[in-house]
Amino acid sequence: MPLAATLLLAGATASTQVAPIDVQHYRVRLQPDIAAGTLRGEEDVRLCLLGDGDTVVLDAGALSVDSVSLGKQALTTSRNGKTLAITLPRSHRAGACVALHLRYSGKSSYGLQMHPERRQAYTIFSTSQWMPANDAPSDRATLDLEVTLPGGLQAIGTGVAQPVRHAEESATHRWRLRQPMPSYLYGFAAGPFARVQFDANGIHHEWLGDGFDDAQLRRIFADTPAMLAFFADKAGVAYPHRTYSQALVADTVGQELAGMALVSEVYGREVLDDETREGLIAHEAAHQWWGNGVTNLDWRQFWLNEGITSFMAAAWMQHRFGDATYDAQVERWRVRVEKLRADGKDKPLVFPDWNKPGSDDRAVVYTKGAYAMHLLRVQLGEDAFWRGLRDYTRTHFGKSVTTADLQAAMERSSGRDLSAFFREWAGINR
Repeated sequence: MPLAATLLLAGATASTQVAPIDVQHYRVRLQPDIAAGTLRGEEDVRLCLLGDGDTVVLDAGALSVDSVSLGKQALTTSRNGKTLAITLPRSHRAGACVALHLRYSGKSSYGLQMHPERRQAYTIFSTSQWMPANDAPSDRATLDLEVTLPGGLQAIGTGVAQPVRHAEESATHRWRLRQPMPSYLYGFAAGPFARVQFDANGIHHEWLGDGFDDAQLRRIFADTPAMLAFFADKAGVAYPHRTYSQALVADTVGQELAGMALVSEVYGREVLDDETREGLIAHEAAHQWWGNGVTNLDWRQFWLNEGITSFMAAAWMQHRFGDATYDAQVERWRVRVEKLRADGKDKPLVFPDWNKPGSDDRAVVYTKGAYAMHLLRVQLGEDAFWRGLRDYTRTHFGKSVTTADLQAAMERSSGRDLSAFFREWAGINR
């Protein structure tokens, strides 16, 4: 059940019945004002109720939602922190579908970064900071996204690019995403970027950056086509989009999106100096399969996104630069996991909750998760391990998963009972 839909909201009456929802489609028209650091938006949301109720809930961050309507009827709303409760005109039964229209405004936030001095705007986690959405990773929906920007900027976005609509001083960039995806994977990036485009292995590649020439962009992202081929082979699933776009932006720790990845300009220059620093590029590329394609059911299972992807990035580095590179990464994982234990900060990979995670919690998800995958690889051997990962990815691609799904796939491939391993590392009893 989507998390947002389960919340009880302040001010709700005793008769209010909040229904869990399954969003089918978002259509968003966004106008960021990069110079002012503000935004205005309109949104159409088509959603279906998964239970009986007269109220639905969306995540809305700090956005100011000016109006919500159903057809010509204005609807009543209330706020509880970052969630928006929308009262429908009457109670509906499970399975009923409605189409809502929202108007909203807001300011630059962590989720929508705007850098006026650089003329850049781009999105990172989470989507509900720039468009009301159901943030639950289990809720997959399609998207039509329009972003109106000053003329002369380059832009990339999630989905297939549609013709740009040009006006006197602005341009509206449009993308259509037809594979249902969790909303946290929606986004765009825009700026006065240099842009390299070419096709390889049936995929259209776009590499963008401000302050980088074509030759530098080609050096930084040179291994991307080979990475995608490597991950597709290990997954047993072809890359799922027509285009893979990568942009160097002013400041980010790295962000995967549907068919896109953003990394920082500082990091790009590190790769220019040393190609063996490309692990983050590999990490974000691997997310197109593990995280984006096969997605944790809820944030308690977040290690299935980040731990597997961290491991797969290391597997790429082993393939590209040799065993010593991989072994050095494994040793770093081991040392960090032992420090977590020594400091009393260790937790099972499957969290009891995922509220306000700190750096040690993230180390559990990313580092301990990757180390557990390595140990599983050693325990099962190459053939059984990679066969199990391929089975897991193929079986659940386009779906949500729990750790029990990974355990089942690895047990099928190896013919072994792995309950002790997953109880020790993930804290589950399947």
